[in-house]
Amino acid sequence: MVYGFIGTGAITAAIVTGLCDGSADAPEILISPRNPHVAADLARRFPSVRVAETNQAVIDGASVVILAVRPQDAAAVFADLTVPADRTIVSLLAGWTIARVRHLVAPATRISRAIPLPAVALREGVTPIYPADDIAEALFDGLGGVVTVADEETFAGFAAATATMAAYFTHLRAISDWLATRGVPSGDARRYVAAVFAGLTGPLRLGRSDFAQLAHEHATPGGLNERFLASLTEAGAFDSVRAGLDGIAAYLASRSR
Repeated sequence: MVYGFIGTGAITAAIVTGLCDGSADAPEILISPRNPHVAADLARRFPSVRVAETNQAVIDGASVVILAVRPQDAAAVFADLTVPADRTIVSLLAGWTIARVRHLVAPATRISRAIPLPAVALREGVTPIYPADDIAEALFDGLGGVVTVADEETFAGFAAATATMAAYFTHLRAISDWLATRGVPSGDARRYVAAVFAGLTGPLRLGRSDFAQLAHEHATPGGLNERFLASLTEAGAFDSVRAGLDGIAAYLASRSR
């Protein structure tokens, strides 16, 4: 199996790192020269990675082609490319339906969509896949696992959920900024908040995902966590989260038409 990446950005780098770092049997990987600095760095770090001269050379030399360019660039990138019918396509193009990708890569028809996140570099990412495909699932299963999605509408929900990461870090910033207003040096405030929330990932790394139970365990009756949670709930903060996700889902739906 030879994996070929069209597009050499952060997610490509994360996938390649997860596949190759510390692996005695890393797969053969071809990457496009689109981002020469990232491509050269990956080839330098991992012996099984080669930088192809062109995007067409990636397609010609790979059995599995991963589409990892920016969605807005995809049509232009593929305008002059030929994809053989026997290639397996894994699309990372946000908002691009299977039908739309099929037009891009015709006559290839074996197409799946995936939403890998940076944690795949550490082999800790859970990657949604649609539709079920053993080659796509094998690619990401070793990078933390997969969730095989039943339909494209459900898949779009996973895509919308990825929109919450910047808000998460902004939440942490709000806490550290508040500490700074109380006289804590900003560097110490950020370091403290980072340590608090990094420590909370322990149960998640062990596979615990009952978030209601975890919240209950951290909200002592009459304690500070319970009071703060009640304050946010009464202010409608979590209703805003749901409304925001509804908005992102609607936006993605409008782009896929």
